[in-house]
Amino acid sequence: MSNHNDCNLWTSSEHVLEYLRIADTLPHRTEGESTLLEFLPRDAARILDVGSGDGRLLTLAKADRPKTDFVALDFSPPMLEALHRKFDADPRVKIVSHDFSCPLPPLGQFDAVISSFAIHHVRHERKRSLYAEIHDLLIPGGVFLNLEHVASPSERLHHQFLVAFGITPEKEDPSNKLLDVEQQLAWMREMGYADVDCHWKWRELALMAGLK
Repeated sequence: MSNHNDCNLWTSSEHVLEYLRIADTLPHRTEGESTLLEFLPRDAARILDVGSGDGRLLTLAKADRPKTDFVALDFSPPMLEALHRKFDADPRVKIVSHDFSCPLPPLGQFDAVISSFAIHHVRHERKRSLYAEIHDLLIPGGVFLNLEHVASPSERLHHQFLVAFGITPEKEDPSNKLLDVEQQLAWMREMGYADVDCHWKWRELALMAGLK
């Protein structure tokens, strides 16, 4: 159900291309993205996208926020190439190459930090420390919105999720290190996030959020 080793296939062009091939067809994904955008402040001056991938979520966020500056952070060479193709000509977007399994570099303060199906690729102890680092980056009243792949409560429900996704256990991404929603929300409360909640969930897809 969850992999605890350090495997991460996201530097592989083949793995990235296979993901991008199906990214637009993932069940209920647009529901989670729409809910995230609902809670994202329209007047935010700066937004950080942690694990930007090819810029899918960033593109959605900036579409109706013409005055917002964005920082896109990723470590995967194929994803960074996609980001540069999309945003090099856009002065509102700064692209940072960084592996967030390591502490975040100095990035300044943000009105919001967003992430989409990225943080579950790091070990649980790093998830926790990353959430604390994100809290430090937020201005007072800033929001962290994490649309994430989380663990099911049981092996049976996990297998049902795989079936709904059209994935066999053998094809499951070995980079996944899934953790349940409850534990992650508890961490956020301990760190001082306010209004911590799971705003949307479908099986193993969940939107977790909190304010500074």
